[in-house]
Amino acid sequence: MTTITTRAATPAEWDDVQRALTGGGDGASCQCVWPMLRSKDWNATTKDQRVEMLRDEITAGPPPGIVAYVDGDPAGWIRIGPRPAQARLVYTRAIAAATPEPLDDDRVWAVSCFSVRREHRGKGLNAALLKTAVEYARESGARSIEGYPIDTAEVQVSTNDLFHGALSTFVSAGFSVVGHLKSGRPLVSLSLDG
Repeated sequence: MTTITTRAATPAEWDDVQRALTGGGDGASCQCVWPMLRSKDWNATTKDQRVEMLRDEITAGPPPGIVAYVDGDPAGWIRIGPRPAQARLVYTRAIAAATPEPLDDDRVWAVSCFSVRREHRGKGLNAALLKTAVEYARESGARSIEGYPIDTAEVQVSTNDLFHGALSTFVSAGFSVVGHLKSGRPLVSLSLDG
């Protein structure tokens, strides 16, 4: 029987974060820094710079994400944190047009990335990561969480392009569609008030 556990990404988990971000998709080169930078700034960085940016972010805290483990092996990652700190989200016109929330509200958090190693896909890691991310956001004082998933019933994408998550994962976790970025890309939200 497979055991899935999760932990917030603190400096002690640095090697685990790196393992979780490798083994499939663009995680190794992206370092989940993509949501943090506007396009022009992203294009000016190298992989080594992105590694150091993520290391600095984790060292400074609070944890910018959660690591999932399968039987103790680092297997997946989710980025969760205040939406205003994720510059790409705030400057994405489609998000600005679709969200009912003020763009500068630090109590609105966002899930912007999932990464799961190939050998651990299909084991429910994204659901476990999202569940822990919701708990973490609630404990940290967030009043709502947004996500920008892919509706896999509407559009076909490669596994690599599912780093935003699948709509079905968010809906199963209690999120509701509140807007649309474009065809096949809903904006989902979960209220944590009350």
